[in-house]
Amino acid sequence: MIHFADEAVIEVYSGKGGNGCVSFRREKYIPHGGPNGGDGGRGGDVIFCLKKNMRTLSKLRHHRIYKARNGGDGSGWNKFGKDGEDVVISVPPGTAIYDYETNELLHEFTFENDNEQFLFLEGGKGGWGNVHFKSSTNQAPRYAHSGTPGEMRKLRLEMSIMADVGLVGFPNAGKSSLLTAFTNARPKVAPYPFTTKIPNLGVLRVDDDEDIIIADIPGIIEGASEGVGLGFDFLKHISRTSCLIFMIDASDENYLTAYKTLCSELKNYSENLMEKPRIVLCNKIDIEGAERNAVEIVEAIHKIEPETKVIPISIQNNMGMNGARNAIITLVNQLENRSSLQAEISRNEFLATRSVDEDMEVQYPGSEK
Repeated sequence: MIHFADEAVIEVYSGKGGNGCVSFRREKYIPHGGPNGGDGGRGGDVIFCLKKNMRTLSKLRHHRIYKARNGGDGSGWNKFGKDGEDVVISVPPGTAIYDYETNELLHEFTFENDNEQFLFLEGGKGGWGNVHFKSSTNQAPRYAHSGTPGEMRKLRLEMSIMADVGLVGFPNAGKSSLLTAFTNARPKVAPYPFTTKIPNLGVLRVDDDEDIIIADIPGIIEGASEGVGLGFDFLKHISRTSCLIFMIDASDENYLTAYKTLCSELKNYSENLMEKPRIVLCNKIDIEGAERNAVEIVEAIHKIEPETKVIPISIQNNMGMNGARNAIITLVNQLENRSSLQAEISRNEFLATRSVDEDMEVQYPGSEK
């Protein structure tokens, strides 16, 4: 089986600060030169950096220990030690960083800013050289500070796929075929279950300015939320998608119960998954009797969810595909417009709480006169 690298355990070490130096001037004709020991350099930091072109955590699985450089020691003539080099760890979008021992969420990366950085551990501070301790009563200090030690933490990194649309369905329902039809992705397609063993991403090109990312999640089976089959390993990736596309095989003998079973597995895994907007696609209506089954599926779903759009399609014969494509684009655009509106409302609510005077249209915290 192909393993999808969506989790990794690593150890990170920040650098130790360099030691301060004990040194005195030794020059001809200056018999009693004063202290001139320089400070130690600071230790290197541990920094995480978002890289949009990364797709998995496989690199971190093979390289599990990350150490920043120690700071250099100070030296005579007030020379500072060299600062330790930082260690920068690149992670893909959707990565969450947890403390390995406590499982506390420390930071989470999204798609928002490429090269976004998170300073996790600061390096130790460099120690002071003896020049700092000179005084009228102690003109020849013979001590300096040691650099402060760095820190070590053990972390668990977990990546969830960031996508606009997540494809959900039983094995062999046609998810990979739909991804192939709509996007530039080329997942394995075969007439038997579990051909998809890892999530696949594809980009649905809307126009020159807009793309929609679609994630094909490995097939869910009954009991997936309890660890049965492959679905449990990848259900977490559905949580990061904006909306869901349910794929139902209208030619399958369990066509009427398929949607209910899928919803039950998602709900058992997380109640939040069932709050996501969705579209249901009834595939394989080109097969004899399947088109009639699709009509029954539409009626059954509309009885319990009148607002859910249900579209009969045949990927094989390109039936109903334009309608499905347009429905997906419309749903994603509605969600984006809603998010923009909510962001604007939140901003206006924030500004409304700020005090206003005659000279400033908006007064922010810290700008009070």
